[in-house]
Amino acid sequence: MVPNRTRRSVLAGTGAGLAALAGCLDARSGGGDGAGSPAGRSSATTGPQAADTAGPLPLASESLVVEESFAQLRDWVRSGGPPKDGIPSIDDPSFEPVDDVGDRIADGDPVFAVVVDDDARAYPQSILVWHEIVNDTVGGEPVAVTYCPLTGTAIGYRRGGVEFGVSGDLLNSNLVMYDRGTDSRWPQVLGTAIQGEHEGRSLQHVPVRWTTWERFRDAHPDGRVLTRDTGYVRDYERDPYGSYNPRGGYYARESTLFDPQIEDDRHPAKDVFHGARTSSGAVAVHERRLRADRVVTGTAGDVPVVFVHDATLDTGHGYRLPSADAPAPTPVDGGYRFDGETVAADELPLDPVPSFDAMWFAWFAFYPSTEVHA
Repeated sequence: MVPNRTRRSVLAGTGAGLAALAGCLDARSGGGDGAGSPAGRSSATTGPQAADTAGPLPLASESLVVEESFAQLRDWVRSGGPPKDGIPSIDDPSFEPVDDVGDRIADGDPVFAVVVDDDARAYPQSILVWHEIVNDTVGGEPVAVTYCPLTGTAIGYRRGGVEFGVSGDLLNSNLVMYDRGTDSRWPQVLGTAIQGEHEGRSLQHVPVRWTTWERFRDAHPDGRVLTRDTGYVRDYERDPYGSYNPRGGYYARESTLFDPQIEDDRHPAKDVFHGARTSSGAVAVHERRLRADRVVTGTAGDVPVVFVHDATLDTGHGYRLPSADAPAPTPVDGGYRFDGETVAADELPLDPVPSFDAMWFAWFAFYPSTEVHA
């Protein structure tokens, strides 16, 4: 199909629907400000953590591609329902060992995996759907682990001594974050500020892998898991948007709650693509194609990119190739053959490019010039 680049008004009914959901997300135990009322903490095991690195927000030396003007993007921003910090970030996360979880997380439930310097952590989707941002320190590195349920995007960014919060606004249905240092506004997918002191600058990416509890547990038996001891009273047994295990509700429907500003009907709106972006362009591969082929090459602007499938976590990794005609890794049993060695998908001796899973409608809305492999 030919891409349909049109601006569409948001239907009043869908806006009201999200407002109702947002009301659920803003539920609190009574009293307090817009961030909700903290509940008493229990004594969950946290393990050793390095103190946050004091200092400014670390920014990328080269900004990622943004296809629309910042003025246009600001014009497209709309309220998602809750006020600023109405969906409260988790700023004092607690963790427990994998072995202590028991049956509180089902094998097929989604979790978001972050590994920094052998510090492996899982962030259950059932918790992040209520908070969207965790300001954490992993492997001594202060990071913001972010998740937008409306676009199915889990992305990590370095944060230095600065915390991120939920602004309450959306762009193309995607979470708009703000930093608590300058109040600049950062659409999660773009990773680039569209308003404020940091306008036009991009954040430094930290890989977050969408996987399942069973896969994370098997891959990282010594890992740790974010607990429900968040400081807030939420029904973590219930996802206000639907369910991933089994898939239902918003995640299974073709429709979105807010129409994206730029649309394309070549693929179902909520098909999952693994996408990568550079300073000059974007490229994405359908998860079905990546699973089948294991290695897919493409170009993000003028940057040659190779995607490889990680069978352990059932996820993707994006790498920069030295040149367009450079040989790509070869799939073999137990990993990938490259430069005469067999290595795992996450250990290839190539420079990673910022990549993550996203629903098709959201990826295309931000990157309508994307190269697509389906």
